[in-house]
Amino acid sequence: MRSETSDTLDQAMVRSSGLDTLLRDLTDRAVQEVPGAAACSITVSRGGRLLTLAGSDGLPNGLDQRQYENGSGPCVDAAETGTEQYAPDLAAESRWPAYTRYALTAGVHCVLAVPVAVEGETGAAINLYGVRPGMLDQGREAARAFAARAGDAINVALRIERRRQSVADVRTALLSRSVIDQAIGILMAQERIDARDALERLRRASQHRNVKLRDLCGQLVAKVSGSASDSRK
Repeated sequence: MRSETSDTLDQAMVRSSGLDTLLRDLTDRAVQEVPGAAACSITVSRGGRLLTLAGSDGLPNGLDQRQYENGSGPCVDAAETGTEQYAPDLAAESRWPAYTRYALTAGVHCVLAVPVAVEGETGAAINLYGVRPGMLDQGREAARAFAARAGDAINVALRIERRRQSVADVRTALLSRSVIDQAIGILMAQERIDARDALERLRRASQHRNVKLRDLCGQLVAKVSGSASDSRK
């Protein structure tokens, strides 16, 4: 891969406001950098099922989805087995008959699916499509290099998003703790009981009403806050 390709991927990381934006940019870059590629998509396995996270301009609708529905196709095999799949001429391909028929009607005659190592996911692949037989013959090496580089970028983006999610989880936990503490304080003042008894009452009420403790406490705080506001009018 040419050095400017790495530069453009690094720039994509800087410009990207998230994983989705990065992946869309990567698919467009792949079409530019891999000889013979007319379209590109990225497949990732999440929650036990395959998803297309991004696709370049010019990607025929349903091209990947048809593979997922059939459980068969080049990107399915590449993501699930970690083995590169290449079909230079779909008209002569026998491995995925249902998908092959659909792809040919969509104008796709050549497919290359390169597995990508993605942290925390069970499988991923970059899928490249050509509109004529053999179009990707000369682009396989470039595709492998691009997939390796893209995998690094995707992993960085995933780590960043996981950190952001972790921070969000901590913030949510702190807000929940604050609401619960406020509700405990309200019960202590109203019922003249200690904090332990107040928390136990709230827990019993939560279980009895089948409402999360945090939500129950939020309702109590909102009710008391609303009453206090009304009394000041």
